[in-house]
Amino acid sequence: MDKEAECCSTHLIEGDGTFNAVGLDNFIKQVKLGECGLSYAVVAIMGPQSSGKSTLLNNLFYTNFREMDAYRGRSQTTKGIWIARCPAIEPCTVVMDLEGTDGRERGEDDTAFEKQSALFALAVSDIVLINMWCHDIGREQAANKPLLKTVFQVMLRLFSPRKTTLMFVIRDKTRTPLENLEPVLREDIQKIWDSVPKPEAHKHTPLSEFFNVQVVALSSYEEKEELFKEQVADLRQKFFHSIAPGGLAGDRRGVVPASGFSFSAQQIWKVIKENKDLDLPAHKVMVATVRCEEIANEKYSSFITNEDWIELEKAVQSNFVPGFGKKLSSLLNKCLSSYDEEATYFEDSVRSAKRKQLEEKLLQLVQPTYQLMLEHIRSGTLDNFKKSLNDALNGGQAFAVAVRDCTSKFTRLFDEQCEDAIIKQAKWDSGKVRDKFSHDLDSYIFEVRTAKLSQLTALYESKLKEGLYGPVEALLEGGSDDTWPAIRKLLHQVTEKAVSEFSFALSGFEMDEEEKEDMILQLKNYARGVVEGKTKEESAKVLYRMKERFTSIFNHDNDSMPRVWTGKEDIRAITKMARSSSLKLLSVLAAIRLDEENDTIGDTLVLALVDPKKGTISQDPLASSTWEEVPATKTLITPVQCKSLWSQFQRETEYTITQAIASQEANKRNNNWLPPPWAIAAMVVLGFNEFMTLLRNPLWLLVIFVSYLLAKALWVQLDISGEFRNGALPGILSLSTKFIPTITNLLRKLAEQGERPVNTPQTSGIIQGSTSGFSSTASSEVTNENEMEYTSPSRHNKEM
Repeated sequence: MDKEAECCSTHLIEGDGTFNAVGLDNFIKQVKLGECGLSYAVVAIMGPQSSGKSTLLNNLFYTNFREMDAYRGRSQTTKGIWIARCPAIEPCTVVMDLEGTDGRERGEDDTAFEKQSALFALAVSDIVLINMWCHDIGREQAANKPLLKTVFQVMLRLFSPRKTTLMFVIRDKTRTPLENLEPVLREDIQKIWDSVPKPEAHKHTPLSEFFNVQVVALSSYEEKEELFKEQVADLRQKFFHSIAPGGLAGDRRGVVPASGFSFSAQQIWKVIKENKDLDLPAHKVMVATVRCEEIANEKYSSFITNEDWIELEKAVQSNFVPGFGKKLSSLLNKCLSSYDEEATYFEDSVRSAKRKQLEEKLLQLVQPTYQLMLEHIRSGTLDNFKKSLNDALNGGQAFAVAVRDCTSKFTRLFDEQCEDAIIKQAKWDSGKVRDKFSHDLDSYIFEVRTAKLSQLTALYESKLKEGLYGPVEALLEGGSDDTWPAIRKLLHQVTEKAVSEFSFALSGFEMDEEEKEDMILQLKNYARGVVEGKTKEESAKVLYRMKERFTSIFNHDNDSMPRVWTGKEDIRAITKMARSSSLKLLSVLAAIRLDEENDTIGDTLVLALVDPKKGTISQDPLASSTWEEVPATKTLITPVQCKSLWSQFQRETEYTITQAIASQEANKRNNNWLPPPWAIAAMVVLGFNEFMTLLRNPLWLLVIFVSYLLAKALWVQLDISGEFRNGALPGILSLSTKFIPTITNLLRKLAEQGERPVNTPQTSGIIQGSTSGFSSTASSEVTNENEMEYTSPSRHNKEM
């Protein structure tokens, strides 16, 4: 019962010709036929109806096909085609039980279905059993004759027939030995083969080209059952390893792999039903095409859902993955190897073509990930290159050496990582990514080089500016005949030092001499530009500088001490000297003189503005917009502008001169209080009588003395000399406002001292204090016994 359960009998083709595709697929899954590859055999049996075909198969292969019940009469038992597995036979053997021929149930349709089923059996089977009666051998009108004609005719409909083993099973063998029956049977078979019409290509083709003919004989199942079973058991042994060399089907050809058997059988039956010639090679290619494509699609889908691939793809999305090429190549190799394993038995050309398509689809799937991996390699290596280069430069390494070392190191690293990312199955060229990487390196190197050169240039430009800006400004402020020679000397010294250091710094870039000379020239031009720019800046405020120079010289002596206009100074000479110095400053700033070229700007200005009478030229030398022998590019102040500036300068400095003259006159007046000698002589002559009167009356002397003390105290308190220092009118106005308050203050103090009690021992002290009080007035202080001070109202107000 277990063996019968293993056979899994299935109705393959219905009696009406309907193909049971679902049943066949289930049968293949149950018996695991798809796993057999080419290691399987298909056996079919055909013969007249009720000739014991199913009985033979059940005893020979342990199947469970339905058998005819002899007690119910002879009738059709098997309808259509049935299929089952042969248990306990290696390799896996599938047997098909075909509907018997020459049955009364089908009538006229028997011939059509007989040919269709026979052609189907020959197309898919390796071994075909022809079940025939022993008494039909040698008979002209035997029941097997139409069957053999049908077999041979349909065999010739195959464009390229597969070689099939025809095993004639002689049933109900008589006493006639098999050795005598077999030649007769073979002769009949040959006659039938020769009588069958053949196409031109097979007119002379022998029977052995299409069939391996074997003959076996079996005793009667009903009369000699035990002997029948023994003979069947012996026959069963022939089906073990039937496809091995020397086996029953050892020389078979055109085998369809087991995984494509279902599709192949369906397509063969479809073609047969449409009454078309069956091209087995084309059918084999078609089956291989469909089945290999199915396998390829399965493997592609399996690869897409592979967890290792999903994790690898996800990892690449975010970062560089070491060993990417090996990992992905291994996954692809497993997928393709699995395809090869399942499709290995199909047509080579089809299998290879579908494998190539599968490989192309897989590579097309993984290519974006590969490109992203290359992008990670490019960007990561570029970032590391940038960091390494910056670290090397910050560490003091020469630019060219650092660039050379870093480029070599990271180009090699990039190549190694690209090599590591190579997919063995793909022949992708990473040259474009490498070119982009090289371009990125060159761009960054150029960018850093430009930045470093700019920094270096800016550094030495700042040094030049620092070394020139302040000194040039100081020299220009000095404005003397030696100003421009000193500036030229300073420019040469500072520039040469900077150029020397700059040239040494540029040597680390290993640039060509032409570029180096250009940069040095630019630095020199910058130095000149600093001087020229500062000169232009100073020339823009030349009027301010001239007034500052004039004021400095005019208001300070040779020792840089402020002048006090006492009346002894020669203001005219001082004014001329200050103006000449200011004019020298104007001539210095009138043009840029960095080249050693002589000009007459200073002489022209002196001749035209300071000493015009000494000139012999009739026309105004400043009535021009250019200087002689001075290019317009080096001219800062034109002659016309100089004349205008000088006029403005004179107007704005006149007030200073006027003030100096006024101060000098005021000092003269302040320092001359005594009357002239003649006035003194007149007073002596005319005041002789008054003098004699004073001698005769000494009391007048006391009155005069007290009056003098009061007058002296007022003089000090009012600071009359100080008030008149700024002129007579301002002094009078100021004294008029201070005179009455000062008198009132003095009287109040005297009254306060008079109201105090008089003590005899202190009388002399009081008188002495009063005397000393008046005396101290001469020194601008009045002190009483309580040490109180009295100052002039002006000072008192200041202290308040």
